[in-house]
Amino acid sequence: MLSRKLGQQLGRPTQSLSGWLISKFLKKHNQILEENAVKLCEIQPDDTVLELGHGPGLGLQIAVQLLTGPGGTLLGVDYSKYMHHMASERMQEHIASGKVTLHCCDVAAMPLEDSSVDKVFHCNCYYFWPDLKAVTSEIHRVMKPGALMVTTLRLDRIVRLASKKVFPGENWRPEAYMEALQSCGFADVRMENRTEKLMPFQAIYATAAKGV
Repeated sequence: MLSRKLGQQLGRPTQSLSGWLISKFLKKHNQILEENAVKLCEIQPDDTVLELGHGPGLGLQIAVQLLTGPGGTLLGVDYSKYMHHMASERMQEHIASGKVTLHCCDVAAMPLEDSSVDKVFHCNCYYFWPDLKAVTSEIHRVMKPGALMVTTLRLDRIVRLASKKVFPGENWRPEAYMEALQSCGFADVRMENRTEKLMPFQAIYATAAKGV
């Protein structure tokens, strides 16, 4: 029961004591993962960049600093109203300037145009997506041909949480996510082991392969 409730809050924090505690947990444990997801995307000044499941906005805050060109745009989606509110407050100056747009929505149904995004990043998200193929198809739809997506995670921690039944089903397995990406048209799908500040983590890469 407790494991299931923890999983529900991790996947979709609510405006509650539990949700507030989760936001503090995310800020502490996701910082390095967010930093590296952004770095590994190799964001260019005029890119259109999308973060999936942006949470309290840590990754958004890092990514927007790289979008220095007049065409640089940052998008974010999260289906937690609480996280959407927190990120909106964190990014309010950039939202007001038009540099950043955040959507409170399901990743499987994003209000974005086809082939409009250059780079996509996320961390600690895909384990909570009930239908991996539906979501990866939607991500592929919004990405430009040749666009890059990077996912960061700490697999050792995910395995421990999975053993405690925090995640529903088997979608937490990197193999399941990578298979879904490949089946939906992504190419060069691979996972690398990396280390940052003595912290080991994994990065999953995928390139949107589609006809030009």
